[in-house]
Amino acid sequence: MPSFSCSAILFDLDGVLLDSTRVVAEQYTRWAREHGIDPAEVMKAAHGVRTLEVVQRVAPHLDAVAETRKIEDREAIADGIVAIPGAVALLNTIPRGRWCVVTSGTRYLATTRMRRFGIPVPDILVTADDVHHGKPDPEPYRRGAELLKANPTDCVVFEDAPAGIRSAHAAGMKVISLPTTYPASELHEADVIIAGLGSLKVSLDGAGSCGMLIVSWS
Repeated sequence: MPSFSCSAILFDLDGVLLDSTRVVAEQYTRWAREHGIDPAEVMKAAHGVRTLEVVQRVAPHLDAVAETRKIEDREAIADGIVAIPGAVALLNTIPRGRWCVVTSGTRYLATTRMRRFGIPVPDILVTADDVHHGKPDPEPYRRGAELLKANPTDCVVFEDAPAGIRSAHAAGMKVISLPTTYPASELHEADVIIAGLGSLKVSLDGAGSCGMLIVSWS
């Protein structure tokens, strides 16, 4: 089986651990129509990017902080989100402290979703509240590596969006991508594209709990 060796693994949340694509689209469409904005233009800017930056880009005349709170408060209570198949089983094979979540959502939205839909909340969580520049800027993934006390070049990232892939690569990390939100043809910048998390295995290299992680896939 092909594999990557790494010291830590960083996961995007939506589209990687949680299937929230429909809910995100519904809430952005609802918000866009309330403000007379073309929903299609909003969705072009949305995936993998902080809500704050989406609002600033498509509606610079609005209070971006207030509108972000409105959108994400609605998303947090929406039904229709499920864990990506294989996500919980995969996370349970990785030692705590060796993985984190790096999401473009706020901390409130991320923790609410993870608790509600069965994803373990990691010791380290990097959210929109923790960075000055969101994806595709490298800051979110660099911050994750720093908190994990890992060299960015020794990290593997799981992503579902081009903005996230670019962010991770700019931080010096390898990227495994899933075509859950975008078709594989739009994820070509990733190092590897896999069909789903069920094809993955994470193991230690035999050097004890501090050894390198081996991420393999079929």
